[in-house]
Amino acid sequence: MRETSSFQTETPLETPAAIRVLVVDDDPASCELMHEILTSVDMKCVTMTDSRKAATLLTKERFDSVFLDERMPGLDGVELARQIRAGGMNRTTPIVMITGEEDRTLVARAFQEGVNFFLFKPVDRYRIMRLIRVTEGSIQHEARRFQRVRVHCNVWIEFGTDRLSGTTFDLSLGGMFVQASRPLPIGSNVTVKLELKPGQPPIRLGGHVVRIASDDCMGLQIDSAGSKDYKAFQEFLLPLILRETHSGMPAKST
Repeated sequence: MRETSSFQTETPLETPAAIRVLVVDDDPASCELMHEILTSVDMKCVTMTDSRKAATLLTKERFDSVFLDERMPGLDGVELARQIRAGGMNRTTPIVMITGEEDRTLVARAFQEGVNFFLFKPVDRYRIMRLIRVTEGSIQHEARRFQRVRVHCNVWIEFGTDRLSGTTFDLSLGGMFVQASRPLPIGSNVTVKLELKPGQPPIRLGGHVVRIASDDCMGLQIDSAGSKDYKAFQEFLLPLILRETHSGMPAKST
């Protein structure tokens, strides 16, 4: 008789989301062109012409890719890239710099601040589609980090002398929702012990609280882990994520 583990996988909280892209360019016509092309390949595109407002948005919402115009009033693209890489939920998001200059100094400076790819002007459908093909692997990898699977595992959370126990509501490679007796304050740095399967020692992850969903549920972002623990986490979760991504069906426990 096949043995059944005690954790369960169920229908995910949401169906797998489309790739979500932010375009920041002070030229409305360029934003409109980018929006039309990116949405034509089933990406969800948000456009902004104010780089300072975009910087604020990037501290509150996660994107799978960010396109930044190099020359903008307020914050230019390189400075905005630096701020993105300084921390927050988009610090690993692929960044594409839109520029009309093939200047080695600019390219080196932009790469130093965390830009991954360049899109040279004049921007047209052909150049954007070619870039999408080049960046697809990086964007898909980032999207998979945050693809959520609803799976219940035992979890123990340490915050200073505080100790909470509970169960995960869902997991992703970048974080988890946890149901416990009470939430911890947003920003709390925590150590998480996560039991992936009954009978196996729990893995240890470092993270912090990024969201309070209710009086007994909070969202945690994973910030660090030992290589052995994170490898075990990936080996457990990636098959479930890929199954949902490829088939659109919830994963099943066995």
